[in-house]
Amino acid sequence: MKAQNVRTLFLILSVVLYLLIGAAVFDALETESESSGKKALEQKLGELKRKYGFLEEDYREMERVILQSEPHRGGRQWKFSGSFYFAITVITTIGYGHVVPRTDAGKTFCMFYAVLGIPLTLIMFQSLGERINTLVRFLLRRVKRGLGLRETEVSMGNMVLVGLLSCVGTLCVGAAAFSHFEDWTFFNAYYYCFVTLTTIGFGDFVALKKTEALQRRPPYVAFCFVYILVGLTVTGAFLNLVVLRFLTVSSDVRTAEREDEQLLKEESESDAAGGGSSRFALPVEEGGSCVSLVSSPADDLRLIEPERSELPKPNRLRDLICCWCRGLEVCGSSSDLQQGHTCGHSNPVFYTSISYRVDRVSCSSHAASPHASPSAVALCWERNYRHSRRRSL
Repeated sequence: MKAQNVRTLFLILSVVLYLLIGAAVFDALETESESSGKKALEQKLGELKRKYGFLEEDYREMERVILQSEPHRGGRQWKFSGSFYFAITVITTIGYGHVVPRTDAGKTFCMFYAVLGIPLTLIMFQSLGERINTLVRFLLRRVKRGLGLRETEVSMGNMVLVGLLSCVGTLCVGAAAFSHFEDWTFFNAYYYCFVTLTTIGFGDFVALKKTEALQRRPPYVAFCFVYILVGLTVTGAFLNLVVLRFLTVSSDVRTAEREDEQLLKEESESDAAGGGSSRFALPVEEGGSCVSLVSSPADDLRLIEPERSELPKPNRLRDLICCWCRGLEVCGSSSDLQQGHTCGHSNPVFYTSISYRVDRVSCSSHAASPHASPSAVALCWERNYRHSRRRSL
């Protein structure tokens, strides 16, 4: 939960910082142009007043009439073709704003229409995007096999590259078409396509606003409708590939964090129930010792410490005694293990178990090891001596 809070706070701060950077850049780029444009309009207005002699109230009335007549330049906006165009801008959330309902009944229906249409449209574009990505992945795999490439799997980088190229190609095709039909520059047409397909919809550039275009140019009207829908599908496929992939990764990370927290909680509860130790005992017969299958941290530390110590210096007497112990084959013999004359466990379950851990080392391993202490060697020598006396008797 703490990591999720940190991630959320980081995202909020990132968006706020991004907004501040955008505001600073737009301020630097557009302020001077806005000031010069305002001065030019005021100068033009003064010239018109002096030329035609109308008052400020007359100018405001003319301005209102011009603004209201602007949407009607493209033809009758609320016939079927114009209404279909408006419906597209509503459910796709483009919202150019060039045409708006004027009646209260139209405004009410527009609200209910958007509440149902926007989620339905988003789901449709997401589903189409998934199908397109599946088709693209299949085609790329077939192309790789046809080219004889060893690696035929389609990576995420391949899909992102194809999606990016598809979006750029769609924008370029639309820019070329609208620059031809609307008499815009290629850059302005590209800007219009980008604003439309990202559903920003400023409304400064709107297609089908030329004189009677909605009624006189049906092929161009159909092209605009198809282009908007297909372009939004391609853009939705790319966003579904990129944005939703990041959301999935974030969800997987949260799931892994919850699993880790649950595992740590279970381990702490088991440690508390076991008195702070993690030792498991193997049940044995009555009278036998309890065999530890998992060592405690103290046992691990006791076994690790001798490995960290420095190697002892060579000792001739110790080596001689070790050789003598091996020659007698007393400490490491199997008969002694079974008879209980060793320093290890005598429990038969201990020796036949596969997954066990020896907590005490036998006498033969102590004597044969180059790290054996003199006390261990002496103990082994004493037992060998007593055993050899019993054998001689």
